[in-house]
Amino acid sequence: MKKPTKTAAKRVVARPRGHLAEPAVDAVFSAYPSPVKARLLALRRLIFDTADTTEGVGALEETLKWGQPSYLTAESKSGSTIRIDQVKAEAGRYAVYFHCQTDLVETFRELYPELRYGGNRSVLLDAGEKLPEAALRHCVALALTYHVRKRKAK
Repeated sequence: MKKPTKTAAKRVVARPRGHLAEPAVDAVFSAYPSPVKARLLALRRLIFDTADTTEGVGALEETLKWGQPSYLTAESKSGSTIRIDQVKAEAGRYAVYFHCQTDLVETFRELYPELRYGGNRSVLLDAGEKLPEAALRHCVALALTYHVRKRKAK
């Protein structure tokens, strides 16, 4: 089992399954209200599990971007950054954020019209509802392989 790696510039952790997270990220998770915290932790597991089972992704790095837990394919550079956070203006809501200058959310809308979206940058979720796991796994896999697909299209 590999040890987590740190880079001096960002203090990020390559976090293969079973490794401890960066303390700053854990502190952000600890500050969330209980129902949202549980859902965000489930979403975090889903992101890592999807990365583990998606060919070409490699280890993810978990860090904070804009104060939000963020997941990067820094090792393979295969995908676009994914961020997760509670929706500040709406109690009990949380979201998965994607880079707004990609066509990812547009693609998700076509594939999963039943999901709720926040403009061209997020999938909105409710802590009182069941996580749409199959759809989110597919969306996360598409984000984690976004750059690979774009390179092949050229």
